[in-house]
Amino acid sequence: MLQFVIITMILFVLEIAYFKIADKLNIIDKPNERSSHTSIVLRGGGIIYILGIWVYAMFFGIAVWPFLMGLTLIAGISLVDDIHSLPDSIRLVVQFTSMSLLFYQWDILHIQDWWIVILGLVLCVGITNAYNFMDGINGINGGYSMTILLPLLWFNQQYKFADSNIILVTIIANFVFLIFNFRPKGKAKCFAGDVGSVGIAFIIIYLLGALILKTGDFTYIIFLAMYGVDSVLTICHRIMLHENIGKPHRKHAYQLMANELKIGHVKVSSVYMLSQLAIAIGLILLPKNIWIHWIYAISVIIILSAIYVLFMKKYYHLHEAYLATIKK
Repeated sequence: MLQFVIITMILFVLEIAYFKIADKLNIIDKPNERSSHTSIVLRGGGIIYILGIWVYAMFFGIAVWPFLMGLTLIAGISLVDDIHSLPDSIRLVVQFTSMSLLFYQWDILHIQDWWIVILGLVLCVGITNAYNFMDGINGINGGYSMTILLPLLWFNQQYKFADSNIILVTIIANFVFLIFNFRPKGKAKCFAGDVGSVGIAFIIIYLLGALILKTGDFTYIIFLAMYGVDSVLTICHRIMLHENIGKPHRKHAYQLMANELKIGHVKVSSVYMLSQLAIAIGLILLPKNIWIHWIYAISVIIILSAIYVLFMKKYYHLHEAYLATIKK
């Protein structure tokens, strides 16, 4: 217990030290047409996630060194991108390299399964970037991540798919970040930045992948159901509108809630958090039967998809009105 108290204190000090560095070096997030904030805020507070894992390594060792190296690479290039925008090609090369290290950690980087490995790499890189795109309002990524980490900690007691200390230290790092970010609009001390959203996504993918490989149950992917449905259906919507899906936008459901419907950031983030937590609890309460899990997972995705479509049908016209005003 004393170790975790010390780790918490260390991470608080490191986060505050980063704020001073970011302020001095002018590492800030300026509002643009995609933003859901209107004031300048320090960027990159999510660096605490990678610092947390390095602190974990100092206390508990580096047996998971491929994961640690992958996280350092992907978070490092994301921090550079936060400071000075990089070409997509550079970021993607580093992301695929980092995921390859993660696959090595999982011991699934086998040449005979090359096509599965390629599909897996594409899926994991896609999840990482979707996680990054969903980080647009105060508290949403940190809060959402907490509702994944806590159930993962519970499942780890059942299946021992990872070192519990990694999960605990990540929860502490996330708690430290949320203190400065889970605040009403205009009150956040910092934003996660790409280094934070990509970093926590990498950690969650590592833990979630380890759980899936340990149990052989892919339905645990619904720990990402809220983000997954919003991201995938928003991409489909943009394709239907003949938009460039690589261009910044404000079409996610949470963005319409925060911007067009003027719902507070904390409230919107709480909707995503509580919904995802309810989904995870439902999975916890179900019998350990693969078919029941699949029925549950498919049902969750269908229900969330229906809610998304109905929500867009009712409120998307408000976003169109917004677009009309900025084109004038």
